[in-house]
Amino acid sequence: MNPNPVESAALTMLAISATLAVWRLLRGPSLPDRVLAVDTLATIGLAFIAVQAMVAGRAEIIDVGIAMALIVGLATVAFAHFLERSIRPPGEEGEDGR
Repeated sequence: MNPNPVESAALTMLAISATLAVWRLLRGPSLPDRVLAVDTLATIGLAFIAVQAMVAGRAEIIDVGIAMALIVGLATVAFAHFLERSIRPPGEEGEDGR
């Protein structure tokens, strides 16, 4: 179950990417930057699950990644909706009248 050099390189790149995303999450400076960092970390987590499924040779692990991708997608839409409502000036209505 030792990863080959390509899998090791992929895991190394994912670790570096996760480190940079955590830096962006902590550094900010704005809320959209932090939301994007959380979304990026979730995507990196999905990639990590996919690489681990390949290393372990177990395709059923991909099901976990698919479920996580659905949750991450819905969370991204919810964050975008929250950000849109929070940056709208007071008294200004959106396209849907809210």
